[in-house]
Amino acid sequence: MKAGFNMLLWTGHVTEEDFPRLEMLKKAGYDGVEIPLFGGDVAHFEKVGKAIKDNGLGCTSVTVIPDEEHNPISADAGHRKGGLEHLKWAVDCSEALSSEILCGPFYQPLGVFTGEAPSEDEKKRAAQVHQEASDYAVRANVTLAVEYLNRFECYFLNTMADTAKFVKSVNKPNYGVLFDTFHANIEEKDPVGCIGPNIDIIKHVHISENDRGTPGKGHVDWAGTFKALKSGGYDKWLVIEAFGRALPDLAAATRVWRDFFPSPDEVYTDGLKLIKEQWQAAA
Repeated sequence: MKAGFNMLLWTGHVTEEDFPRLEMLKKAGYDGVEIPLFGGDVAHFEKVGKAIKDNGLGCTSVTVIPDEEHNPISADAGHRKGGLEHLKWAVDCSEALSSEILCGPFYQPLGVFTGEAPSEDEKKRAAQVHQEASDYAVRANVTLAVEYLNRFECYFLNTMADTAKFVKSVNKPNYGVLFDTFHANIEEKDPVGCIGPNIDIIKHVHISENDRGTPGKGHVDWAGTFKALKSGGYDKWLVIEAFGRALPDLAAATRVWRDFFPSPDEVYTDGLKLIKEQWQAAA
């Protein structure tokens, strides 16, 4: 198991101004950081990747679909092509970072709805784009981990069951699921019970409290979650994801209108303590 921290608590675009936080997280005891890929180029992320390595940290990365012109489920072939190009860009940036995992809800723009469940045609279109993206990612040794979100943020993938079916339709060895405890807490009938039967396709995990705040300060069943992961043989990244109001655009997208923690210090210190204690206690 490796403990990571998502830099989205502070920024949507990591620059040299954020490098002191890398040293801070290393000193706190983290194994790595998760870097948001919302803009920038390969040269920029090579510099960020070097800073990460210089601080003795590993790396994962996260991206989203920015708009309709880059939409993998679109009926417009040009938009699907744009979606594939966006994912290739994200893979290239991940390679520059030496990121092991590229994760996120990279199948549709966030906050866009049709009023219906995803169609079979949408599923087939997205699967084809993701198959090609997975093939592209192989050469960079990057694994793609697709994240299902709650129904208030997207409509394409909302549950582990739906996501497992989709992952099997993509059918690539470097493609799997990002399991996020925040979304599972909303959408799953059994947020712990859905882990075991799907442990073979879970490639990445986000540790996120029910209110997006400090892990361990809410009502997520952490003991059950860690036991299900550890007993199932999961030994990859556990990355804390928490959101505050520091980034107005991100706060709006994630519906964060109030403070969920007294300071970021509490999130990364208490969060890491939770991971270490619960992992050790898990059977």
